[in-house]
Amino acid sequence: MLGLIKRNFIYLTEEAFVTLYKSLVRSHLKYANSVWNPHRKGLIKHLEKVEMRATKLVLNVKHLTYKERLLKLKLPTLKYVRVWGCMCHSWSHSVRAACLVINTRCS
Repeated sequence: MLGLIKRNFIYLTEEAFVTLYKSLVRSHLKYANSVWNPHRKGLIKHLEKVEMRATKLVLNVKHLTYKERLLKLKLPTLKYVRVWGCMCHSWSHSVRAACLVINTRCS
């Protein structure tokens, strides 16, 4: 998906990039996060490299460091997204378990 963005959009504004990135690329990286959540450093670095390459597509922020590009584009790191996803997944399971214990219906 990153190649699709790179081939079809030459001059990306920050807003356009964030919209395209979140809908096309990051959605693939977040898919089933709680199931495949990588714990090995090599796998985590491999995923982060995708985001590093992606953020360099915006010409206005290309010269900045990775962390600075994320701040400028208002994107959280993939690590933060993974942790947040795991927390939400765990919370939803605990709420359902609590509903079963008190015998109520959860939606």
